[in-house]
Amino acid sequence: MASLEFETEKNNFRSFYEDNRLLLNDAKSTFVTMINSLIINDSGISSAKVEGRVKDKEESIKKFSRKYRSRLEEKDTPYEIKEYITDLIGIRIICLYEDDIEKLSSLLREHFDVIDETDKIAELESTEAFFGYKGLHLDLKINDLRKKLPEYQLYSDLNFEIQIRTIIQDSWSVLDHKIKYKKSIPNELKRRINILAALFELADREFREIRDSTRAEIQKAEEDDTPAVDPGSSQKTKENTKVIKLNAFNFLKIGGHFFNGHQFGPSKVDGFVQEIHKLSKGITKSTFHRLINKNISKIKIYKEYLEQHNPKEEFTPYIVICHCLYLGDKKTFKRALTNTGRKSFNDWLSENP
Repeated sequence: MASLEFETEKNNFRSFYEDNRLLLNDAKSTFVTMINSLIINDSGISSAKVEGRVKDKEESIKKFSRKYRSRLEEKDTPYEIKEYITDLIGIRIICLYEDDIEKLSSLLREHFDVIDETDKIAELESTEAFFGYKGLHLDLKINDLRKKLPEYQLYSDLNFEIQIRTIIQDSWSVLDHKIKYKKSIPNELKRRINILAALFELADREFREIRDSTRAEIQKAEEDDTPAVDPGSSQKTKENTKVIKLNAFNFLKIGGHFFNGHQFGPSKVDGFVQEIHKLSKGITKSTFHRLINKNISKIKIYKEYLEQHNPKEEFTPYIVICHCLYLGDKKTFKRALTNTGRKSFNDWLSENP
């Protein structure tokens, strides 16, 4: 029963905490698993990290004392500490981009009831004189639909808090908590902290802009039907065409054409295109496309030959491309193949001209 006796309520909370420790930890694990599953099944949300914790009981008491005790006792309002610790079970979702926060918020609202919401992003953006970390905090509860499911009935009365932040907001929050003096300090020091906070905010925006620009470049490469020519082409040919260097984006279009269905990983593509430029500085999209188009039929025959004689040998699209380049220009692309691979291929070519 609620009271105004702080010592009594501390002991009551400690007893409640210990009696429900196992339930709280099980609930935390269940909520993390559930939210992870929701995110994985929603293709519109970028990769996110979900982690949870049960708040330490003594830390919970300190929080109550710091935030609520004085006000409640001044008004002679009886209290139970557990009713004021809304983040006893805490879940944190760390996403990649700012616009993922709203997507995650909408997703969670579909599957949970929202008890309370604290939008630290809106709070910070509404003032010029305050700094701190951004993020969205939601106090949630299992909705009526999930309460009917046996696996969630044990946790139907438990509230939990979710914090949603970008990876950059999360990094700033860690540093923000390390800054011991932020309010009653000289303006120059306050200004420097504000500049640091602004740099993190700018990084968040630039990260999103880079993502959007990358998507736009890929889309542009997919839609670009403008003929591309080699620098050595005649002036007449160049009049209605332009020289386009090979890059990761137009590589994806060419690779998708010749290897339909293969998923080219971004980091692998990026490094592979860089290696091609090391062998042939400034190679154009047209030259690259031509060498593959001209030689890929021959390389596919060689691939079948190798697979018959060395079934464990992996012959990936990247290896096919390397062979196409080498066959088209053995001097320039000599190092595209290993010594062993080059010898094996040359031996085969001597028998299959």
